Amino acid sequence: MEQLLLVGLAGFLASMVDGALGMGFGPTSSSVLLSTGLSPAAVSTTVNLAKVATGIVAAISHWRFSNIDRRLVVRLAIPGCVGAVVGVTVLANVDAATIKPILAGILLLVGIRILLRFSRPLPVTAQSVDDELDGVPTFEARGTEVAAAAGGITNGMVGAWGPVVTPFLLHRGVPPRFAIGSVNTAEVAVAFVAAGSLIASVGSEGIDIGVVIAMLVGGAVAAPLAAWCIRFIPARGLGLAVAALLLLTNIRELSTWAGVAGGRWGLYGFALASVALAAGAPTIRERRNRRRASVTATP
Repeated sequence: MEQLLLVGLAGFLASMVDGALGMGFGPTSSSVLLSTGLSPAAVSTTVNLAKVATGIVAAISHWRFSNIDRRLVVRLAIPGCVGAVVGVTVLANVDAATIKPILAGILLLVGIRILLRFSRPLPVTAQSVDDELDGVPTFEARGTEVAAAAGGITNGMVGAWGPVVTPFLLHRGVPPRFAIGSVNTAEVAVAFVAAGSLIASVGSEGIDIGVVIAMLVGGAVAAPLAAWCIRFIPARGLGLAVAALLLLTNIRELSTWAGVAGGRWGLYGFALASVALAAGAPTIRERRNRRRASVTATP
């Protein structure tokens, strides 16, 4: 019973992170499930089954709060499903641990890039309420399908869909709430295909239905709350939170792989200090400019 409560809490927290940042459900919940002794294939299947249920609730919630662009969801879901089949095929035939360090290194670089981007004030764009309700404004869409396919592959292997797709959309200029809402909605289809393919490839052995139910209940409770909160969180705050999540998660993965797990806390501290510095950078620049203007204006 205590284990199920822990899993339910993990599902709640993972869904809150995923619904507010567009990523994190897979890595967060997978870490908890792996610690219970489940096999990687069983963990991936469990996480993706939970993603389907929590994702439906999240999608309805994001739709209710106008966080979704339907055209973008389709552009993400179709190649994402194809990628999920590829990822499951790899997971069923190759040790996923081989590719984790490579993925972690790429995501760490993406996190650094996002951190640099959101260390500056975001440009103010004129956009009417009607345009906002119609969907995401025009953005650089080149490569969207490729990013979705890559996210589908990593989702099938290690449960990571959002960390690949959401940062890409943010880089392309998609407003955070549209990026997160659309990514979470497309994830329902991707997770469904991944779970179905895993069950067809390796069977349902090792899957604990009680664990699946506990996780999806916790996640379903959190999904509407996360979809509501995203409308009131500043875009820069969301961007910095995404960067922090990527940095902390992948520092853990790389330090473990490199056998220097004992030194990860220093790296954690450096990453958090970097995020704090990026958050305060606009204020620091503004004060510096004021001092320079004051000195210049002094006769």
